[in-house]
Amino acid sequence: MRIVIVDDDVFVTGALKTILEANEDMTVVGTGADGKDAVTLYQSYRPDVLLMDIRMKEMSGLEASKEILSSDQEARILLLTTFLDDEYIVKALKYGVKGYLLKQDYACIAQALRAVCMGQSVFGTEITAKLPGLLNTKSASDLKEYGLSGKEQEVAALVAEGFSNKEIAGEMFLSEGTVRNYISGILEKLGLRDRTQLAVFYLTGKLWE
Repeated sequence: MRIVIVDDDVFVTGALKTILEANEDMTVVGTGADGKDAVTLYQSYRPDVLLMDIRMKEMSGLEASKEILSSDQEARILLLTTFLDDEYIVKALKYGVKGYLLKQDYACIAQALRAVCMGQSVFGTEITAKLPGLLNTKSASDLKEYGLSGKEQEVAALVAEGFSNKEIAGEMFLSEGTVRNYISGILEKLGLRDRTQLAVFYLTGKLWE
């Protein structure tokens, strides 16, 4: 797994690099100090995962995430921060960031990176607990109301549980291509952009305005 780390604290960057490269399946291909570095490094290296702080000079991690994801919706970004800020969480979700962890969760970072690399969404326990009260949304009572078939509802449930396409395919005895088609159809029917927003919708029973 090829990783880019961006944090304005060089000691944090160095510590993360050391921790991650102790894993045989992880290589840090680049490091930066602010959001501008993140955009440049992402374009240069196209890493499997971009691990990035939020509060940084010049350009924040959220601003960088927005710019990167606007040009590449497949970008896998994991935000790592000391701030459990409501506004940050909402923006991260709306931009399509794949994960949001607090820095004190160092023990979980390698596992979270692997999950994000496989296409799963990873949010710390504290963040997940905040979601229902944070999102500016309208109520949604039943997936059937949005024209989702039984199979599509099963796929949506597994996406919400963090299953990758491969894992969903194995669970439902389908091909990965069929799973991708189901997810595309679900997103279109619900007016959502990606599987992160689908997971949030499924877990909270709410849609983005």
